[in-house]
Amino acid sequence: MNIIFVGKNPGKSRSVRLNMPVVACLLVLTSAVIGGVGWAGYQLGAVAPEPVAYGASPSLIRNWEARIHEQADALTRVRETTGQQVDALTLRLGQMQGRLLRLDALGQRLVESAHLDNGEFDFDQAPAVGGPEEPGDGESYGAPELSAMIDQLDERIGDREQQLRLLDQLLSQERIEDERFVAGRPITWGWLSSRYGYRSDPFTGKRTWHDGVDLAGKEGSDIIAVAAGVVTWAGDRYGYGNLVEIDHGDGLVTRYGHCKTVKVKVGDVVQKGQLIALMGSTGRSTGPHVHFEVRRNGKSQNPEDYIKRASR
Repeated sequence: MNIIFVGKNPGKSRSVRLNMPVVACLLVLTSAVIGGVGWAGYQLGAVAPEPVAYGASPSLIRNWEARIHEQADALTRVRETTGQQVDALTLRLGQMQGRLLRLDALGQRLVESAHLDNGEFDFDQAPAVGGPEEPGDGESYGAPELSAMIDQLDERIGDREQQLRLLDQLLSQERIEDERFVAGRPITWGWLSSRYGYRSDPFTGKRTWHDGVDLAGKEGSDIIAVAAGVVTWAGDRYGYGNLVEIDHGDGLVTRYGHCKTVKVKVGDVVQKGQLIALMGSTGRSTGPHVHFEVRRNGKSQNPEDYIKRASR
């Protein structure tokens, strides 16, 4: 077999002579190449291709699920923390409410003690407030700001408690001093029948010392305490008949003698102007009257000086 190769120049063509062994070799080689290509294609076709995911891959989904669980745990922790903060704030507000109730009670007592007008200081009503509204919706308080406001309010309440307690003590002390201030007459009706000092004794006619004053009146009329104090004697005493003795502190004592009936007992705390006995003529007496004495540190004082004192 001859194979002729023709180039651009026809005059220069070449020919190759093929014998049977060469042709057979070429056929075998060509069949081998075609068979190898076919086998390779079959092997490639036998391998299953990886499916194409047209959405989220499983790994991406697992990542999302993990993040969702983390966010859920974080939200749970935030809720627990917020609940604890709310509980703490609620507890503090409850304590402050109790303190405010005490302040209201103390303020009401001060109003009554100072004889102020209840309409001016009404502790049952919230203080009146107001003012023009600023444009905009405003801003809500956050937990830190709210906690800071509660701290400031708690501090102010503490200051007010201390101030009101001090004021209450001062007013109470002043009220006590007013009550203990010996002044005025021990009777509601009557007249001075015998003065303090030397006088003629009504029974002997001799010149004797009189430690008090006698205030005559109607039998059974009221005898009142000229100041607050504690009853240290309530009963019969030689020369005085039925006697009431009251200790007003600071060494000051008053005595009320010749009583018909005693209305108090030893240990009683009496107030200024309180009924302590009824006028009579018991003991060394010539008629219904009250023998009124004032003693300081055991020594008699002129009761007229205390009777004429202006009440505080």
